[in-house]
Amino acid sequence: MQAYRFALDLTAGQECDVLAHAGAARVAHNWALAKVKAIMDQRAAERSYGLPDELLTPSLSWSLAGLRKAWNAAKPDVAPWWAEVSKEAFNTGLDALARGLKNWADSRKGTRAGRPVGFPRFKSRRRTTPSVRFTTGAIRVEPDRMHVVLPRLGRLKLHESARKLARRLDNGTARIMSATVRRDGGRWHVSFTVEVERAERVPARPDTVVGVDVGIKHLAVLSTAELVDNPRHLVAAQQRMRALGRALSRKIGPDRRTGRRASKRWQRAAARIGRAHARVANLRRDGLHKLTTRLATTYGTVVVEDLNVTGMLANRRLARHIADAGFAEIRRQLAYKTGWNGGRLLTADRWYPSSKTCSGCGAVKTKLALHERQFVCEVCGLVLDRDRNAALNLAALAAEFDTAGSGPAAARGADRKTRVRGQVAEKREPGTTPVGQTGTVLPQGRTIDRVLTKAH
Repeated sequence: MQAYRFALDLTAGQECDVLAHAGAARVAHNWALAKVKAIMDQRAAERSYGLPDELLTPSLSWSLAGLRKAWNAAKPDVAPWWAEVSKEAFNTGLDALARGLKNWADSRKGTRAGRPVGFPRFKSRRRTTPSVRFTTGAIRVEPDRMHVVLPRLGRLKLHESARKLARRLDNGTARIMSATVRRDGGRWHVSFTVEVERAERVPARPDTVVGVDVGIKHLAVLSTAELVDNPRHLVAAQQRMRALGRALSRKIGPDRRTGRRASKRWQRAAARIGRAHARVANLRRDGLHKLTTRLATTYGTVVVEDLNVTGMLANRRLARHIADAGFAEIRRQLAYKTGWNGGRLLTADRWYPSSKTCSGCGAVKTKLALHERQFVCEVCGLVLDRDRNAALNLAALAAEFDTAGSGPAAARGADRKTRVRGQVAEKREPGTTPVGQTGTVLPQGRTIDRVLTKAH
């Protein structure tokens, strides 16, 4: 599955039609959510009265099919204009609610990993990002490759050519599964979810291993001694954003307490800030895609770290720079691009001391302050940039993890205690330690995202 995203050039009438579909999705979502909450509250009240479960108000199914059945029965009264928009608009809102309820329920039961998920909230007309998804009907790219056709919306003009998608469709190596129209940063985009038949690929250097250490001073430091500069797009645009923010503060904005609506000038100033943020996001996305594509198409094995980005953002002095770098996005893109290009991605354990380990002799320091930018080994005397040293250690993990001819070996993991300063790491023959990996070894050309887990 692959997504193709294109900008749209909509006329005023087409924009009104898209907004009507997005509004219909919001109405269906809010109605179904109110229905679910009312039934839940009614059942809770009846249960407090001592009624048995068989006498309680019948519950409403939280699945998409159950919500759609309830909506179809009530839509003539709730939305008498329902025939003016596509049925996919209502399906968009109901599907979002069904997924939100399932995530909330799984989070409460403990079957969903990650942060606790809250109960779905009502969508506001002014604060919700307009979006509508089409899964059925006429969804195609026109022969001129500058127009697309969507159900009920008709023929929409693209801002750029869709030749990359059109070539795959003409060759029969791709099939459009759905199309989503969404407004981001004041601009409308259409995103196609496509099922693609991908040809087997081989990286330019299939036998080469590269360790990637991400950071703030340099976006990435490779074990090959290459330094990738951090463009810091947000810092570069900070002066303009501050000026736009001051201009916005001088306009008459909305007031929820008195019900005052924002002035036209406030809306235009807010739109300018939105476009500035969208430009920063686009520049960051473009740079990360170019970096990850180059790594995935060049090296056969890429080793990265499993960073606790959420915990790193708690540092108020570095949070803005960490968020601007996009550490998690680098790993996410490498996860699927290495599979596309016939390589593999190895993820080091979160607690693996890559920066405190000497890449020459293996000695591990007890402490290494953040301001110490040079790694100095007290055992072998190695003096090296700390980021380059970390990248070399990450690259060396590939040999421990998957030694040639003897199968995978366990990497040093979270339960391995940090050795005392100056203590030399134990030397072992490859493949002699127990296996400590999750998942199975996939053949060459398949997506490989193995986590170097705790050593046994």
